[in-house]
Amino acid sequence: MGLLDIFSKKRRQESLENGLARTREGVWGKLARAVAGKSKVDDEVLDRLEDVLITSDVGVETTLEIVRRLETRVARDKYVSTAELGRLLREETLALLPEQAQTEMPGPTEGARPYCIMVVGVNGVGKTTTIGKLAYRFKAEGRRVWLGAADTFRAAAIEQLCAWGERVGAPVVKQQMGSDPASVAFDTLRSAQAGGADVVIIDTAGRLHNKVGLMNELTKMKNVMGKVVPDAPNEVLLVLDGSTGQNAFEQARQFVKATTVTGLAVTKLDGTAKGGVVLGIAHELQVPVRFIGVGEGLADLLPFDSREFVDSLFSDVKLGGRA
Repeated sequence: MGLLDIFSKKRRQESLENGLARTREGVWGKLARAVAGKSKVDDEVLDRLEDVLITSDVGVETTLEIVRRLETRVARDKYVSTAELGRLLREETLALLPEQAQTEMPGPTEGARPYCIMVVGVNGVGKTTTIGKLAYRFKAEGRRVWLGAADTFRAAAIEQLCAWGERVGAPVVKQQMGSDPASVAFDTLRSAQAGGADVVIIDTAGRLHNKVGLMNELTKMKNVMGKVVPDAPNEVLLVLDGSTGQNAFEQARQFVKATTVTGLAVTKLDGTAKGGVVLGIAHELQVPVRFIGVGEGLADLLPFDSREFVDSLFSDVKLGGRA
């Protein structure tokens, strides 16, 4: 059973629709105004659509590609009513995004244990909370999970991870504040091996992504982990705060340039109108979005499924007007 199967599709869809409510209302409110009084999709409507998507944090490159695809369809079909725009937008957006099989985290297998995940990201993006929720999901699968408190620069980070470990029933390996993060990662993997762990999740310091020292530290941690468990870490998960819109996009670009990132988790999508940023991130960065955070509950860290995401974002849309 994979991570996507822990909760029913209906439960995931409800969480998505609730979590994306403000984004959906913002996007479609703008779109409704953009097509008001128009019955046909023409150059003017497409220009307005471009403005709507860019101001909804979808990103310039992704917006231009979506609009280009719509222009092709309009030219081919000759007449496209504004009432059809929502459906076409959904179809062309979905065509840009990877299928679920390409975004799902591989996870532990019988022949390779423990499966090691190193979690990176700047302070305040929800990194430690994401670790706790991810541990909960693996525990729900019946996996044995170990956590490593390698963010040794903030006492609060260690305390927070320990609280999550106690909450989900996962041992936490820690050292004193200021200890060598690579040493914590080493001890965590050794302890996990001795305890027969299936999954190890390592927290890291959330300092600025453009600091060379931090990137060197991450490299050192990866090298040390690889000495204990071959090929570790199996996943380097970058956590981004979706509520910051284009700032999250820029953080992702910088991290991807500076270090190896194998997957992304976009958090705090509930309560923000900037959820469109997920579309641009998923399309442009060529790094799979693994998870999205749509609420504060333990079950509100959802594996990213492009079809479910687009369905939730574009659900119940009715556009159109009179010429």
